[in-house]
Amino acid sequence: MTNWSLSQLLAELHDDVQQRLGTVRRSFGHPGTKGDASEEVWLKLLQDYLPERYRAERAHVVDSEGAFSEQIDVVVFDRQYSPLILHYENQKIIPAESVYAVFEVKQSVDATYIKYAQKKVASVRRLHRTSLPIPHAGGTYEAKPLIPVLGGLLAFESDWTPPLGDFLVSALDNQEIQDRLDLGCVACHGYFNFNRTTNTYDIANGGKPATAFLLKLISQLQSSGTVPMIDTQAYAQWLTK
Repeated sequence: MTNWSLSQLLAELHDDVQQRLGTVRRSFGHPGTKGDASEEVWLKLLQDYLPERYRAERAHVVDSEGAFSEQIDVVVFDRQYSPLILHYENQKIIPAESVYAVFEVKQSVDATYIKYAQKKVASVRRLHRTSLPIPHAGGTYEAKPLIPVLGGLLAFESDWTPPLGDFLVSALDNQEIQDRLDLGCVACHGYFNFNRTTNTYDIANGGKPATAFLLKLISQLQSSGTVPMIDTQAYAQWLTK
């Protein structure tokens, strides 16, 4: 009789992600192809293991005022309560109200890429989001406060020595709240998480980072609750413009 091992299963999940990212890095010569393939590795991890209420896709984000984000490598968004996920020629447009988290994907981590990821995250956070009162059998709940949009960076390795040391923390700390990266994973080395209690970054070195990152993300999504009730009529105004 074969004995099950939860420890081994969780370890293998990380090992699969790291191996696939490594194969992409070593085997693909074209930078654009290499980047697309790396994104697919991270997207598959989230698509396979996030609860069904969430979706993960490469997309742009739009608000009811007609403003768009930059293209985002990984958008984690609500699908249970969110209408208006637009598809056109393999491009996905997601309303700002539906977004839980956004991630930039890179081959490696350095100060330039962190700054670039911060810019991408800020392009989503600055979008306008609506929130309507919620009707129920006994009356109406007040409009739900907007949940913070998580932002982060996902990579295969680090250009620094040590990989997740003072250089990383310094680069992460040099930002406005709108630009802040809350969570990230460097598959070869570890993951980081912004601690809102201490206003500092917790760095986890070694272990099985991809699996640890996944579990931390799920935990933070659970804490976020549900996205607000979107005002679809705010988007309908664009039918007459």
